Amino acid sequence: MTSVPDRSRVRLPGISSRAYEHPADRSALVALRKLTGFDVLLRRLSGLFNDRSLRLMFLASSVKASERQFPHIYETLRDGAYILDLPTVPELYIWQNPMVNAMALGADKPFIVITTGMVDLFDAEEIRWVVGHELGHVLSGHAVYRTMLFHLINLAQRIAWMPIGYLGLRAIIWGLEEWYRKSELSCDRAGLLAGQDVDAARRSLMKLAGGAYMSELSADAFHEQAHEYDAVPDVREGLLKLLQLEGNTHPFAVVRFAEIDRWAANGDYARILAGNYPRREDDGTASVGEEVKSAARAYQESWSRSEDPFIGLVRGAAETAAGAGERIFSGIFGGRRGGGDDDSSS
Repeated sequence: MTSVPDRSRVRLPGISSRAYEHPADRSALVALRKLTGFDVLLRRLSGLFNDRSLRLMFLASSVKASERQFPHIYETLRDGAYILDLPTVPELYIWQNPMVNAMALGADKPFIVITTGMVDLFDAEEIRWVVGHELGHVLSGHAVYRTMLFHLINLAQRIAWMPIGYLGLRAIIWGLEEWYRKSELSCDRAGLLAGQDVDAARRSLMKLAGGAYMSELSADAFHEQAHEYDAVPDVREGLLKLLQLEGNTHPFAVVRFAEIDRWAANGDYARILAGNYPRREDDGTASVGEEVKSAARAYQESWSRSEDPFIGLVRGAAETAAGAGERIFSGIFGGRRGGGDDDSSS
């Protein structure tokens, strides 16, 4: 197995999360940050739901990584935070749990949790990609909005007996779940930037689907599997794929594999490593209108690439809806001055 030596990894000083965020994720985050006080409100609400109790629970029941406990993973954490230039290194806990999982939790003081199931399954470079993925969630501030989704889902379950209220909440939750899935694609890219090892990212996603049997797995065959999933032969199967997304906050493994491979090959990854990326200091000037247009273009390009017959059937209506959404966001944010928005955008 070939790995990337530490000395060859490129540090990305001052990198903004906008550099790696999927356009649909980025546009939502930029828009929400423009709403004065909204981020503060969500953080306060998050505090009401016991962020501190979560940290205390893992402090009591898990192993806190350090120079003396899981030192190799702790060094990976510090290295990833250095490469992505995080202002502070978050705490990291190793949780005894056979499920293969990792998560970034907390709003004001985020921390990372990795299960022993994942530690057992992944090699050192794959763990580096996982840690970078979670650091991406921290840098993007996803935890605040994920907390909102978690509590909206709980609320929807409580008012399921009220059809109108439930349907309205379900529509909001569906939109948040779609954003959540795109935020996962964002952080797959962050993991690649932290580890700078495309093969490790590929292996990680293949293992999420097929376990530790790498000798039985093939990247080329997995690519073909991703294409088979995209190009289903029947409109009914395309509809089933859409319905199967209900309740899922993560894209399926073959989708993530194809997306990270495409991003690594399309030039964006190389440009960032060459130092051509947006800086955090310029986040306040980001244009909501331009980000919404970028999100619409990303969806349209995705639909154009897809060979799914159901996507082909509804592409026209979807592009019309995307255009309408773009005009609505431009109308809301296009006239806001002092935030870097282009007033002429439409």
